[in-house]
Amino acid sequence: MGALSEYIAKQLTIDQITAERKLQLSALSVARGGRDVLVYAADLTKQGPPIGIDYSDLAPIADQLANLHGEAIDVILETPGGSGEVAEDIVRLLHNKYEEVAFIIPGWAKSAGTIMAMAGNEILMGSTSALGPIDAQQIWQGKQFSADAFLEGLEKIKKETDKVGSLNRAYIPILQGISPGEIQTAQNAMKFSEVLVCEWLTKYKFKNWTLHSDTGQPVTLQQRRGRARTIARGLCNHRRWLTHGRSLRIEDLEGMRLKITNYDKTPALSDAIARYHALLLMTFQTTLDRNIYKLFETPSSQVYRQMIAAQSPTTIPPGVQAVKAAFDFRCPSCGTVYKIQANLAAGQPIEQGSQPFPDDNKFTCSVCGTVTDLAAFRAQIEAQAGKKVVP
Repeated sequence: MGALSEYIAKQLTIDQITAERKLQLSALSVARGGRDVLVYAADLTKQGPPIGIDYSDLAPIADQLANLHGEAIDVILETPGGSGEVAEDIVRLLHNKYEEVAFIIPGWAKSAGTIMAMAGNEILMGSTSALGPIDAQQIWQGKQFSADAFLEGLEKIKKETDKVGSLNRAYIPILQGISPGEIQTAQNAMKFSEVLVCEWLTKYKFKNWTLHSDTGQPVTLQQRRGRARTIARGLCNHRRWLTHGRSLRIEDLEGMRLKITNYDKTPALSDAIARYHALLLMTFQTTLDRNIYKLFETPSSQVYRQMIAAQSPTTIPPGVQAVKAAFDFRCPSCGTVYKIQANLAAGQPIEQGSQPFPDDNKFTCSVCGTVTDLAAFRAQIEAQAGKKVVP
């Protein structure tokens, strides 16, 4: 029986799932020689919540890193992608704290998630793991598409025009809607991904690549950069992968001469990763009523991100000059319900039975100790009221 089937059959509560997650993270750490473990995961099945990598992720990641004190870290990564700029900031946080950083991909880490993985001194994947192409995505006239495909289309128009000596009139409406700035933006976006990956592979992934395996000769810095550039360009090549959502498995990456550690070959590690991933999926599925869509976690702590829509927030009617707002908040771990008051004007007393909205957005459950980021609650209240939440 697989790990997921086993846990489903046990009908675990969310508290039991959380405890078991911690147990498996500890087992993973032991299997990896006692390295620190950090989880950055999103529910890939949810539609609507901001599950992609964004700037709001930096604070909870830094918060969880503060709970760790080892010399090396394994980052379990599950993400559809998102902001490459934020991926760069996360990588800096990790490498500023640790000399050795490894990324473990139990499921999917696409787009900007793949870019992050390229900053690992080691990349661990199994038979069901997948990275993805890193060709930059552009929004034009309300539609998202590959920047590479956009530039390729323009190049085809140019070649056709040069060949026949005139511009096909059918292209005129299209070209009229494209500015030089948009073309340059597409070129810059493509270059950004390539430059980051090339730099990180050279500096981190190839850090210990000192000898050629076939000749035994020393590896030069120029050779490291050349290999990194080839891999980066391969990952950016939309013409090869055809779709941004393509899944790149171990064999695809090794075919590009990128070394991947196959954790399936280490039974204890493989079992811990498989069990943790099954529990991660169950965490998102079991808490549908709480709308948890992101999880930041270590073996001893966690921060959940969830949608405010699941919590019955106070609705502030248009035109009403509200001085405070209140909403019910349910702890995503133990289910304890709190009444939280957000003041919109200074000097408002906290009503009996209510908790004040935390200044740093981090609410700690007094029953189980779970810390939840309430930034989304603050944003919704402030948007409705047209005022800032004050202490």
